[in-house]
Amino acid sequence: MAGVGRNEPCWCGSGVKAKRCCGVRRGPSGPELAMAFLVEQRRASSPALRRAIDDVDDLIALYGAVAELPSLDLSCQLRLPRVLSPELERLRLAITDDDDDEIQQALPDALAQMDNVVVRAELARAVIALREAGRVTEEVAAAALLDLDSDADALMRDALVAALAVDCGAARTPSGLVLAG
Repeated sequence: MAGVGRNEPCWCGSGVKAKRCCGVRRGPSGPELAMAFLVEQRRASSPALRRAIDDVDDLIALYGAVAELPSLDLSCQLRLPRVLSPELERLRLAITDDDDDEIQQALPDALAQMDNVVVRAELARAVIALREAGRVTEEVAAAALLDLDSDADALMRDALVAALAVDCGAARTPSGLVLAG
């Protein structure tokens, strides 16, 4: 509320000073925390990535393994909203029709709807959980974390396409189920 000083009683009537009550933002925001998490996880995993890459072929193989993460575990697929935006619905229909040209055209707009630092941090947590469970190597996890903490969008794209493919029944879940849409 405008005009209420930090040391005056809060406008809500609690009797507590405004600086300790309603509407006071303390600490970093959710996106700021997500960004810090991504940076730290990428930094911590970078040595494993440096050890794993001798040449370009090694890097290509690692990113091939990263591309397979959404088919390895459902946690590496994006969580779709209950109601799909027109951009997401367009991509979903293209996947249903198995129209590669339309998928390539619809993907950037659909990805723009879903790609943000909080979603990237959720994917990073999923990758870390798979690494800790021994389902992916440190090197693959490091490559995925590098992808998520950069301007690259390879894992985000694969995670979105995989989620929509499962949603429309064009692909099986990682456990082998086919969902009827």
